[in-house]
Amino acid sequence: MAVIVLKFLDLVPVRFNLWVMLLTSCWVVYMLRVNMSLNLIAMVPQTRNNSSSQSTCGSTPESNEVQNYTASPSNGTNVTEAPRQVPGGASFDWSSEQQALILGAYFWCYPVTSLVGGMAAERWGPRYVVLITSFASAVLTMLSPPAAKLHYIALVVTRFLLGFAGGFIYPSLHVLVARWAPPAEKGKFVSAMMGGTLGTVVTWSLTGPLMDKFGWASAFHVPGVLTLIWCGFWWYLVADTPEDHPRITEAEKKYILEALGDNVKKSKGLPPFKEIVTSIPFLAMVVLHYGNLWGLYFIMTVGPKFVSSVLGFELSAAGVISALPYLARMFLATVFGFIGDCILSRKLMTTTTIRKFFSLFSHIIPGVLLVMLVYTGCSTGLSVSLITLSMGFNGAATLTNLQNHQDLAPNYAGTLYGIANFVGSTAGFFTPMITAYFTKNGNSFEQWRPVFFVGASVYIVSAIFFILFGTANIQLWNFPKGDKADSKDLHRNGDLKDISNATIKNGDTKEIKETPLSVTA
Repeated sequence: MAVIVLKFLDLVPVRFNLWVMLLTSCWVVYMLRVNMSLNLIAMVPQTRNNSSSQSTCGSTPESNEVQNYTASPSNGTNVTEAPRQVPGGASFDWSSEQQALILGAYFWCYPVTSLVGGMAAERWGPRYVVLITSFASAVLTMLSPPAAKLHYIALVVTRFLLGFAGGFIYPSLHVLVARWAPPAEKGKFVSAMMGGTLGTVVTWSLTGPLMDKFGWASAFHVPGVLTLIWCGFWWYLVADTPEDHPRITEAEKKYILEALGDNVKKSKGLPPFKEIVTSIPFLAMVVLHYGNLWGLYFIMTVGPKFVSSVLGFELSAAGVISALPYLARMFLATVFGFIGDCILSRKLMTTTTIRKFFSLFSHIIPGVLLVMLVYTGCSTGLSVSLITLSMGFNGAATLTNLQNHQDLAPNYAGTLYGIANFVGSTAGFFTPMITAYFTKNGNSFEQWRPVFFVGASVYIVSAIFFILFGTANIQLWNFPKGDKADSKDLHRNGDLKDISNATIKNGDTKEIKETPLSVTA
Protein backbone atom coordinates (compact mmCIF):
# COMPACT_ATOMS: atom_id res chain seq x y z
CA MET A 1 0.00 0.00 0.00
CA ALA A 2 2.79 2.41 0.93
CA VAL A 3 4.55 1.69 -2.39
CA ILE A 4 1.35 2.52 -4.32
CA VAL A 5 0.98 5.81 -2.44
CA LEU A 6 4.59 6.78 -3.13
CA LYS A 7 4.25 5.92 -6.83
CA PHE A 8 1.15 8.08 -7.03
CA LEU A 9 2.97 10.98 -5.38
CA ASP A 10 5.69 10.72 -8.03
CA LEU A 11 3.08 11.54 -10.69
CA VAL A 12 2.28 15.00 -9.31
CA PRO A 13 4.63 18.00 -9.57
CA VAL A 14 7.45 17.96 -7.06
CA ARG A 15 6.53 21.47 -5.94
CA PHE A 16 3.09 20.24 -4.87
CA ASN A 17 4.63 17.41 -2.86
CA LEU A 18 6.99 19.91 -1.26
CA TRP A 19 4.10 22.23 -0.38
CA VAL A 20 2.27 19.34 1.30
CA MET A 21 5.38 18.34 3.25
CA LEU A 22 5.95 21.94 4.37
CA LEU A 23 2.35 22.10 5.57
CA THR A 24 2.54 18.78 7.42
CA SER A 25 5.97 19.56 8.86
CA CYS A 26 4.52 22.61 10.61
CA TRP A 27 1.54 20.47 11.60
CA VAL A 28 3.84 17.88 13.20
CA VAL A 29 6.04 20.33 15.10
CA TYR A 30 2.99 22.10 16.56
CA MET A 31 1.28 18.82 17.38
CA LEU A 32 4.24 17.92 19.60
CA ARG A 33 4.53 21.43 20.99
CA VAL A 34 0.97 22.29 22.03
CA ASN A 35 -0.30 18.96 23.36
CA MET A 36 1.15 19.66 26.80
CA SER A 37 -1.12 22.69 27.34
CA LEU A 38 -4.20 20.49 27.28
CA ASN A 39 -2.57 17.36 28.69
CA LEU A 40 -1.73 19.16 31.93
CA ILE A 41 -5.43 19.76 32.57
CA ALA A 42 -5.94 15.99 32.66
CA MET A 43 -2.66 15.11 34.38
CA VAL A 44 -3.06 17.53 37.30
CA PRO A 45 -6.25 17.64 39.42
CA GLN A 46 -7.65 21.12 38.89
CA THR A 47 -8.35 21.50 42.62
CA ARG A 48 -5.73 22.81 45.00
CA ASN A 49 -6.26 24.35 48.39
CA ASN A 50 -3.59 26.97 47.85
CA SER A 51 -3.83 27.98 44.21
CA SER A 52 -6.94 26.81 42.37
CA SER A 53 -10.28 28.48 42.19
CA GLN A 54 -13.75 27.79 41.00
CA SER A 55 -14.49 28.75 37.43
CA THR A 56 -15.73 32.33 37.37
CA CYS A 57 -18.45 31.40 34.91
CA GLY A 58 -19.49 28.23 36.72
CA SER A 59 -19.29 24.64 35.54
CA THR A 60 -21.49 21.98 34.10
CA PRO A 61 -23.79 19.85 36.28
CA GLU A 62 -21.66 16.80 35.61
CA SER A 63 -18.58 18.46 37.04
CA ASN A 64 -20.50 19.71 40.07
CA GLU A 65 -21.37 16.12 40.96
CA VAL A 66 -17.73 15.33 41.64
CA GLN A 67 -16.75 18.68 43.15
CA ASN A 68 -17.34 20.02 46.65
CA TYR A 69 -16.70 23.75 46.61
CA THR A 70 -16.11 25.68 49.82
CA ALA A 71 -15.95 29.42 49.32
CA SER A 72 -13.19 31.39 50.94
CA PRO A 73 -14.41 34.17 53.22
CA SER A 74 -12.02 36.64 51.63
CA ASN A 75 -13.18 36.84 48.01
CA GLY A 76 -15.56 33.95 47.38
CA THR A 77 -13.41 32.36 44.70
CA ASN A 78 -10.79 30.23 46.47
CA VAL A 79 -12.05 26.71 47.08
CA THR A 80 -11.27 23.30 48.46
CA GLU A 81 -12.66 20.53 46.29
CA ALA A 82 -12.35 16.78 45.87
CA PRO A 83 -9.76 15.89 43.23
CA ARG A 84 -11.28 15.04 39.87
CA GLN A 85 -10.78 11.47 38.64
CA VAL A 86 -8.15 11.59 35.88
CA PRO A 87 -8.19 8.98 33.09
CA GLY A 88 -5.08 6.86 32.88
CA GLY A 89 -4.73 5.84 36.49
CA ALA A 90 -2.28 8.55 37.57
CA SER A 91 -2.45 12.17 38.58
CA PHE A 92 0.15 14.64 39.78
CA ASP A 93 0.14 17.09 42.65
CA TRP A 94 1.95 19.91 40.81
CA SER A 95 1.52 23.54 41.80
CA SER A 96 0.70 26.25 39.26
CA GLU A 97 4.37 27.34 39.34
CA GLN A 98 5.54 23.80 38.54
CA GLN A 99 3.02 23.57 35.70
CA ALA A 100 4.27 26.88 34.32
CA LEU A 101 7.80 25.47 34.50
CA ILE A 102 6.74 22.45 32.45
CA LEU A 103 4.98 24.60 29.85
CA GLY A 104 7.83 27.08 29.57
CA ALA A 105 10.66 24.50 29.44
CA TYR A 106 10.06 23.93 25.71
CA PHE A 107 11.11 27.50 25.00
CA TRP A 108 14.26 27.68 27.14
CA CYS A 109 16.53 26.40 24.38
CA TYR A 110 14.13 26.80 21.45
CA PRO A 111 15.29 30.39 20.78
CA VAL A 112 18.95 29.33 20.73
CA THR A 113 18.46 26.51 18.24
CA SER A 114 16.20 28.79 16.17
CA LEU A 115 19.15 31.15 15.95
CA VAL A 116 21.47 28.49 14.53
CA GLY A 117 18.82 26.41 12.73
CA GLY A 118 18.81 28.54 9.59
CA MET A 119 22.59 28.54 9.36
CA ALA A 120 22.69 24.77 9.89
CA ALA A 121 20.19 24.25 7.09
CA GLU A 122 22.03 26.63 4.77
CA ARG A 123 25.26 24.74 5.42
CA TRP A 124 24.17 21.06 5.61
CA GLY A 125 20.82 21.16 3.86
CA PRO A 126 17.30 21.56 5.28
CA ARG A 127 16.20 18.01 4.37
CA TYR A 128 18.33 16.18 6.93
CA VAL A 129 18.12 18.91 9.57
CA VAL A 130 14.31 18.65 9.61
CA LEU A 131 14.36 14.84 9.39
CA ILE A 132 16.73 14.30 12.32
CA THR A 133 15.10 16.85 14.62
CA SER A 134 11.58 15.60 13.85
CA PHE A 135 12.58 12.00 14.55
CA ALA A 136 14.17 13.02 17.86
CA SER A 137 11.05 15.00 18.79
CA ALA A 138 8.83 11.97 18.19
CA VAL A 139 10.96 9.78 20.46
CA LEU A 140 11.04 12.42 23.21
CA THR A 141 7.26 12.83 23.06
CA MET A 142 6.72 9.11 23.59
CA LEU A 143 9.12 9.22 26.55
CA SER A 144 7.10 11.98 28.25
CA PRO A 145 4.66 9.71 30.20
CA PRO A 146 7.40 7.71 31.98
CA ALA A 147 9.30 10.95 32.58
CA ALA A 148 6.23 12.48 34.24
CA LYS A 149 5.78 9.42 36.48
CA LEU A 150 9.45 9.60 37.49
CA HIS A 151 9.44 13.28 38.56
CA TYR A 152 8.17 16.57 37.22
CA ILE A 153 11.79 17.68 36.69
CA ALA A 154 12.24 14.71 34.32
CA LEU A 155 9.28 16.00 32.32
CA VAL A 156 10.81 19.48 32.34
CA VAL A 157 14.04 18.04 30.91
CA THR A 158 12.08 16.17 28.23
CA ARG A 159 10.25 19.32 27.20
CA PHE A 160 13.54 21.21 27.19
CA LEU A 161 15.05 18.70 24.75
CA LEU A 162 11.89 18.85 22.63
CA GLY A 163 12.34 22.60 22.35
CA PHE A 164 16.02 22.11 21.50
CA ALA A 165 15.07 19.92 18.54
CA GLY A 166 12.02 21.94 17.51
CA GLY A 167 13.96 25.17 17.21
CA PHE A 168 15.77 23.93 14.09
CA ILE A 169 12.66 23.21 12.07
CA TYR A 170 11.05 26.52 11.09
CA PRO A 171 14.28 28.28 10.01
CA SER A 172 15.16 25.17 7.98
CA LEU A 173 11.78 25.26 6.25
CA HIS A 174 12.36 28.87 5.25
CA VAL A 175 15.65 27.84 3.67
CA LEU A 176 13.72 25.21 1.72
CA VAL A 177 11.18 27.82 0.56
CA ALA A 178 13.96 30.15 -0.59
CA ARG A 179 15.55 27.34 -2.66
CA TRP A 180 12.36 25.91 -4.16
CA ALA A 181 9.60 28.54 -4.42
CA PRO A 182 9.38 30.53 -7.67
CA PRO A 183 8.58 34.17 -6.88
CA ALA A 184 5.13 33.88 -8.46
CA GLU A 185 4.33 31.01 -6.06
CA LYS A 186 6.10 32.20 -2.94
CA GLY A 187 2.87 33.29 -1.30
CA LYS A 188 1.49 29.77 -1.64
CA PHE A 189 4.60 28.25 -0.10
CA VAL A 190 4.58 30.71 2.80
CA SER A 191 0.91 29.88 3.39
CA ALA A 192 2.04 26.31 4.05
CA MET A 193 3.59 27.64 7.26
CA MET A 194 0.03 27.79 8.58
CA GLY A 195 0.28 24.03 8.94
CA GLY A 196 1.14 24.73 12.55
CA THR A 197 -2.32 26.22 12.94
CA LEU A 198 -3.85 23.06 11.50
CA GLY A 199 -1.72 20.97 13.86
CA THR A 200 -3.02 22.95 16.81
CA VAL A 201 -6.64 22.63 15.68
CA VAL A 202 -6.46 18.87 15.16
CA THR A 203 -4.40 18.23 18.31
CA TRP A 204 -6.64 20.21 20.65
CA SER A 205 -9.81 18.90 19.02
CA LEU A 206 -8.83 15.25 19.37
CA THR A 207 -6.74 15.27 22.54
CA GLY A 208 -9.66 15.74 24.94
CA PRO A 209 -11.74 12.81 23.61
CA LEU A 210 -8.59 10.70 23.23
CA MET A 211 -7.63 11.21 26.89
CA ASP A 212 -11.20 10.60 28.06
CA LYS A 213 -11.25 7.22 26.33
CA PHE A 214 -7.66 5.94 26.56
CA GLY A 215 -6.01 8.04 29.28
CA TRP A 216 -3.68 11.02 29.18
CA ALA A 217 -0.61 8.97 28.14
CA SER A 218 -2.26 8.28 24.76
CA ALA A 219 -2.06 12.01 24.02
CA PHE A 220 1.73 11.58 23.93
CA HIS A 221 1.97 8.18 22.25
CA VAL A 222 -0.34 8.84 19.29
CA PRO A 223 1.38 12.09 18.15
CA GLY A 224 4.79 10.42 18.53
CA VAL A 225 3.85 7.48 16.30
CA LEU A 226 2.27 9.76 13.69
CA THR A 227 5.46 11.81 13.56
CA LEU A 228 7.60 8.73 12.96
CA ILE A 229 5.37 7.79 10.01
CA TRP A 230 5.62 11.33 8.66
CA CYS A 231 9.43 11.17 8.80
CA GLY A 232 9.35 8.35 6.23
CA PHE A 233 7.38 10.48 3.76
CA TRP A 234 9.70 13.46 4.33
CA TRP A 235 12.78 11.35 3.60
CA TYR A 236 11.29 10.07 0.33
CA LEU A 237 9.68 13.24 -1.08
CA VAL A 238 11.97 16.12 -0.11
CA ALA A 239 15.34 17.24 -1.46
CA ASP A 240 17.49 20.24 -0.59
CA THR A 241 17.33 21.82 -4.07
CA PRO A 242 15.70 21.12 -7.45
CA GLU A 243 19.08 19.89 -8.73
CA ASP A 244 19.24 17.30 -5.92
CA HIS A 245 15.77 15.81 -6.43
CA PRO A 246 16.02 12.37 -8.09
CA ARG A 247 12.52 12.34 -9.62
CA ILE A 248 11.88 15.93 -10.76
CA THR A 249 11.24 16.48 -14.46
CA GLU A 250 13.66 18.56 -16.48
CA ALA A 251 10.89 21.00 -17.38
CA GLU A 252 9.95 21.63 -13.76
CA LYS A 253 13.57 21.95 -12.69
CA LYS A 254 14.29 24.44 -15.47
CA TYR A 255 11.23 26.50 -14.57
CA ILE A 256 12.22 26.76 -10.90
CA LEU A 257 15.88 27.59 -11.53
CA GLU A 258 15.11 30.23 -14.15
CA ALA A 259 12.49 31.81 -11.91
CA LEU A 260 14.86 31.98 -8.93
CA GLY A 261 17.73 33.48 -10.92
CA ASP A 262 20.89 34.28 -8.96
CA ASN A 263 19.30 35.69 -5.80
CA VAL A 264 19.63 32.42 -3.88
CA LYS A 265 22.84 30.42 -3.86
CA LYS A 266 23.26 26.94 -2.42
CA SER A 267 26.83 27.48 -1.26
CA LYS A 268 27.96 30.68 0.40
CA GLY A 269 30.06 31.93 3.26
CA LEU A 270 28.93 33.09 6.65
CA PRO A 271 26.01 35.54 6.69
CA PRO A 272 26.97 39.24 6.99
CA PHE A 273 26.08 39.43 10.68
CA LYS A 274 27.32 42.97 11.19
CA GLU A 275 25.16 44.30 8.38
CA ILE A 276 22.18 42.22 9.51
CA VAL A 277 22.12 43.26 13.17
CA THR A 278 22.68 46.93 12.30
CA SER A 279 19.91 46.99 9.68
CA ILE A 280 16.93 49.04 10.85
CA PRO A 281 14.51 47.27 8.44
CA PHE A 282 15.61 43.92 9.82
CA LEU A 283 15.24 45.08 13.43
CA ALA A 284 11.74 46.35 12.61
CA MET A 285 10.87 42.92 11.23
CA VAL A 286 12.17 41.26 14.41
CA VAL A 287 9.99 43.51 16.57
CA LEU A 288 6.94 42.71 14.45
CA HIS A 289 7.70 39.00 14.61
CA TYR A 290 8.06 39.21 18.40
CA GLY A 291 4.62 40.76 18.73
CA ASN A 292 3.14 38.05 16.54
CA LEU A 293 4.72 35.22 18.53
CA TRP A 294 3.69 36.75 21.84
CA GLY A 295 0.04 36.61 20.82
CA LEU A 296 0.41 33.18 19.26
CA TYR A 297 2.18 31.61 22.25
CA PHE A 298 -0.15 33.32 24.68
CA ILE A 299 -3.20 31.59 23.21
CA MET A 300 -1.28 28.36 22.69
CA THR A 301 0.15 27.96 26.20
CA VAL A 302 -2.57 29.43 28.42
CA GLY A 303 -5.63 29.38 26.16
CA PRO A 304 -6.86 25.96 27.34
CA LYS A 305 -6.48 27.03 30.97
CA PHE A 306 -8.53 30.19 30.38
CA VAL A 307 -11.25 28.27 28.56
CA SER A 308 -11.40 25.57 31.24
CA SER A 309 -10.76 27.56 34.45
CA VAL A 310 -12.48 30.86 33.67
CA LEU A 311 -15.15 30.10 31.08
CA GLY A 312 -15.99 26.76 32.74
CA PHE A 313 -15.80 24.34 29.81
CA GLU A 314 -15.22 20.65 30.50
CA LEU A 315 -11.95 19.01 29.39
CA SER A 316 -13.40 17.32 26.30
CA ALA A 317 -14.89 20.63 25.14
CA ALA A 318 -11.94 22.79 26.21
CA GLY A 319 -9.71 21.35 23.51
CA VAL A 320 -12.24 22.01 20.77
CA ILE A 321 -13.01 25.53 21.99
CA SER A 322 -9.31 26.35 22.37
CA ALA A 323 -8.68 25.15 18.81
CA LEU A 324 -11.27 27.47 17.23
CA PRO A 325 -8.95 30.52 17.17
CA TYR A 326 -6.36 28.55 15.24
CA LEU A 327 -8.95 27.31 12.76
CA ALA A 328 -9.97 30.92 12.17
CA ARG A 329 -6.33 31.92 11.79
CA MET A 330 -5.74 29.27 9.13
CA PHE A 331 -8.89 30.21 7.19
CA LEU A 332 -8.28 33.97 7.26
CA ALA A 333 -4.60 33.48 6.40
CA THR A 334 -5.74 31.97 3.10
CA VAL A 335 -8.15 34.86 2.52
CA PHE A 336 -5.56 37.52 3.35
CA GLY A 337 -2.96 35.77 1.19
CA PHE A 338 -5.32 35.78 -1.79
CA ILE A 339 -6.14 39.47 -1.25
CA GLY A 340 -2.46 40.38 -0.96
CA ASP A 341 -1.55 38.51 -4.15
CA CYS A 342 -4.36 40.28 -6.03
CA ILE A 343 -3.24 43.69 -4.79
CA LEU A 344 0.36 43.03 -5.76
CA SER A 345 -0.47 41.55 -9.18
CA ARG A 346 -2.66 44.57 -10.00
CA LYS A 347 0.07 46.93 -8.73
CA LEU A 348 -2.34 48.70 -6.38
CA MET A 349 0.28 48.88 -3.63
CA THR A 350 4.01 48.40 -3.33
CA THR A 351 5.29 45.42 -1.36
CA THR A 352 6.32 47.71 1.49
CA THR A 353 2.86 49.27 1.66
CA ILE A 354 1.25 45.83 1.75
CA ARG A 355 3.48 44.75 4.65
CA LYS A 356 2.64 47.87 6.66
CA PHE A 357 -1.05 48.10 5.81
CA PHE A 358 -1.81 44.51 6.73
CA SER A 359 -0.05 44.96 10.09
CA LEU A 360 -3.32 46.61 11.06
CA PHE A 361 -5.04 43.24 10.65
CA SER A 362 -2.25 40.96 11.87
CA HIS A 363 -1.38 42.89 15.05
CA ILE A 364 -3.43 45.99 15.91
CA ILE A 365 -6.94 44.59 15.56
CA PRO A 366 -6.04 41.37 17.47
CA GLY A 367 -4.64 43.52 20.28
CA VAL A 368 -7.82 45.60 20.50
CA LEU A 369 -9.94 42.44 20.58
CA LEU A 370 -7.89 41.05 23.49
CA VAL A 371 -8.63 44.20 25.50
CA MET A 372 -12.35 43.86 24.75
CA LEU A 373 -12.27 40.22 25.82
CA VAL A 374 -11.65 40.89 29.51
CA TYR A 375 -14.77 43.06 29.74
CA THR A 376 -17.19 40.47 28.38
CA GLY A 377 -17.89 38.91 31.78
CA CYS A 378 -19.50 35.48 31.72
CA SER A 379 -20.89 35.81 28.22
CA THR A 380 -19.00 32.73 27.10
CA GLY A 381 -20.24 32.94 23.52
CA LEU A 382 -18.95 36.49 23.17
CA SER A 383 -15.66 35.61 24.90
CA VAL A 384 -15.01 32.68 22.58
CA SER A 385 -15.94 34.83 19.57
CA LEU A 386 -13.53 37.60 20.51
CA ILE A 387 -10.59 35.30 21.20
CA THR A 388 -11.34 33.47 17.93
CA LEU A 389 -11.47 36.70 15.92
CA SER A 390 -8.28 37.96 17.56
CA MET A 391 -6.32 34.93 16.43
CA GLY A 392 -8.19 34.83 13.11
CA PHE A 393 -7.15 38.34 12.10
CA ASN A 394 -3.59 37.40 12.99
CA GLY A 395 -3.71 35.18 9.89
CA ALA A 396 -2.70 38.34 8.02
CA ALA A 397 0.80 37.65 9.38
CA THR A 398 1.34 35.70 6.14
CA LEU A 399 1.57 39.14 4.49
CA THR A 400 3.63 40.82 7.20
CA ASN A 401 6.27 39.26 9.46
CA LEU A 402 6.13 35.78 7.86
CA GLN A 403 7.24 37.15 4.49
CA ASN A 404 9.29 40.20 5.32
CA HIS A 405 12.56 38.32 5.92
CA GLN A 406 12.21 36.83 2.43
CA ASP A 407 11.84 40.39 1.09
CA LEU A 408 14.94 41.71 2.80
CA ALA A 409 17.41 38.92 1.94
CA PRO A 410 16.17 35.72 0.27
CA ASN A 411 19.75 34.47 0.17
CA TYR A 412 19.82 34.39 3.99
CA ALA A 413 16.11 33.81 4.65
CA GLY A 414 16.79 30.98 7.10
CA THR A 415 19.32 33.01 9.06
CA LEU A 416 17.04 36.05 9.28
CA TYR A 417 14.08 33.97 10.38
CA GLY A 418 16.27 32.14 12.88
CA ILE A 419 17.42 35.37 14.49
CA ALA A 420 13.85 36.71 14.59
CA ASN A 421 12.64 33.44 16.12
CA PHE A 422 15.48 33.53 18.65
CA VAL A 423 14.14 36.82 19.95
CA GLY A 424 10.44 36.10 19.44
CA SER A 425 10.41 32.66 21.00
CA THR A 426 11.35 34.05 24.39
CA ALA A 427 7.65 34.92 24.57
CA GLY A 428 7.04 31.18 24.94
CA PHE A 429 8.34 31.08 28.49
CA PHE A 430 7.39 34.64 29.49
CA THR A 431 3.67 34.16 28.84
CA PRO A 432 3.19 31.16 31.20
CA MET A 433 5.23 32.93 33.90
CA ILE A 434 3.20 36.13 33.62
CA THR A 435 -0.05 34.17 33.61
CA ALA A 436 0.99 32.16 36.69
CA TYR A 437 1.96 35.36 38.52
CA PHE A 438 -1.34 37.16 37.97
CA THR A 439 -3.59 34.11 38.45
CA LYS A 440 -1.88 32.54 41.47
CA ASN A 441 -4.73 33.62 43.76
CA GLY A 442 -7.66 32.77 41.53
CA ASN A 443 -9.10 32.52 38.03
CA SER A 444 -11.53 35.42 37.92
CA PHE A 445 -11.61 37.97 35.11
CA GLU A 446 -9.94 40.43 37.49
CA GLN A 447 -6.89 38.16 37.79
CA TRP A 448 -6.75 37.53 34.03
CA ARG A 449 -7.26 41.16 32.98
CA PRO A 450 -3.58 42.23 33.33
CA VAL A 451 -2.50 39.15 31.34
CA PHE A 452 -4.62 40.22 28.37
CA PHE A 453 -3.53 43.85 28.70
CA VAL A 454 0.12 42.81 28.41
CA GLY A 455 -0.62 40.71 25.34
CA ALA A 456 -2.57 43.50 23.65
CA SER A 457 0.18 46.04 24.33
CA VAL A 458 2.88 43.86 22.78
CA TYR A 459 0.73 43.30 19.69
CA ILE A 460 0.00 46.99 19.09
CA VAL A 461 3.39 48.50 19.96
CA SER A 462 5.27 46.06 17.70
CA ALA A 463 3.01 46.95 14.75
CA ILE A 464 3.50 50.69 15.26
CA PHE A 465 7.28 50.23 15.33
CA PHE A 466 7.23 48.28 12.07
CA ILE A 467 4.97 50.82 10.35
CA LEU A 468 7.47 53.54 11.26
CA PHE A 469 10.73 51.74 10.43
CA GLY A 470 9.97 48.63 8.35
CA THR A 471 10.38 48.07 4.61
CA ALA A 472 10.18 45.32 1.98
CA ASN A 473 13.15 46.63 -0.01
CA ILE A 474 15.77 43.98 -0.75
CA GLN A 475 19.04 44.73 1.02
CA LEU A 476 22.37 44.74 -0.79
CA TRP A 477 23.91 42.49 1.87
CA ASN A 478 21.69 39.73 0.45
CA PHE A 479 24.34 39.33 -2.25
CA PRO A 480 27.82 37.95 -1.43
CA LYS A 481 30.52 40.56 -1.84
CA GLY A 482 31.73 40.77 -5.41
CA ASP A 483 28.47 39.41 -6.90
CA LYS A 484 26.16 41.42 -9.11
CA ALA A 485 22.66 42.43 -8.18
CA ASP A 486 20.85 41.90 -11.46
CA SER A 487 17.73 43.99 -11.84
CA LYS A 488 16.09 41.32 -14.01
CA ASP A 489 16.53 38.76 -11.27
CA LEU A 490 14.98 41.16 -8.76
CA HIS A 491 12.03 41.83 -11.05
CA ARG A 492 11.66 38.09 -11.48
CA ASN A 493 11.24 37.91 -7.71
CA GLY A 494 8.25 40.23 -8.00
CA ASP A 495 9.77 42.96 -5.85
CA LEU A 496 8.90 45.84 -8.22
CA LYS A 497 12.35 47.38 -8.04
CA ASP A 498 14.11 49.50 -10.65
CA ILE A 499 17.85 49.23 -10.21
CA SER A 500 20.77 48.88 -12.54
CA ASN A 501 23.30 46.06 -12.39
CA ALA A 502 25.59 46.85 -9.48
CA THR A 503 28.59 45.05 -8.09
CA ILE A 504 28.35 44.56 -4.32
CA LYS A 505 31.51 46.07 -2.87
CA ASN A 506 33.01 45.74 0.56
CA GLY A 507 31.22 47.96 3.01
CA ASP A 508 28.38 48.80 0.58
CA THR A 509 25.27 47.86 2.57
CA LYS A 510 22.73 50.35 1.28
CA GLU A 511 19.35 48.91 0.58
CA ILE A 512 17.99 48.71 -2.94
CA LYS A 513 15.36 51.40 -3.16
CA GLU A 514 11.85 50.65 -4.26
CA THR A 515 10.16 52.54 -7.09
CA PRO A 516 6.68 51.12 -7.61
CA LEU A 517 5.16 50.30 -10.98
CA SER A 518 8.48 50.35 -12.86
CA VAL A 519 8.86 46.72 -13.84
CA THR A 520 11.04 46.08 -16.84
CA ALA A 521 10.34 43.38 -19.38
